[in-house]
Amino acid sequence: MRLNRILGLLLSAVLIGGCAAHPDPIVDRKGVDPEALAQDWRECEAYSEEIQIGKGIAKGAATGAAVGAISGAISGDVEEGAGYGGLYGGTRSGLDADRDKQAVFKRCLRGRGYRVLN
Repeated sequence: MRLNRILGLLLSAVLIGGCAAHPDPIVDRKGVDPEALAQDWRECEAYSEEIQIGKGIAKGAATGAAVGAISGAISGDVEEGAGYGGLYGGTRSGLDADRDKQAVFKRCLRGRGYRVLN
C-alpha cells in the first residue's frame, strides 16, 4: 500500500514538473517573418511531442522499482527499496525525456535557420 502511494505521488509530481520545466525556446526575431516562425514553431513542436515523457517515466519507475527491490532485499526492506528505486527511476527518466524534448525542438528551429538563444 505504501509503495503504491509513493509511486502515485512520484508520477504525479514528475508529470507536473516535466510540463512546467519545458521552457519555450527564445528566438532572435530580428529579420524574421512572424507568420513563418509561427508555422515552423508548430511543426517543430509537433516533432518534439513525439518524445513521450509519460511512457519514459513509467518505464523508468518500473525499472527503478525492480532495482530498488533487489537492493531492498539485501538491506531487509523490499518495499522501501522498491519505492525509492521507483522514485529515482521515474524522476531521472522524466528529466531525461524533457531535456531530449527541448533539444529536439531547438534543433528543429535551428535547422530551419532561426537563431535560438537558449
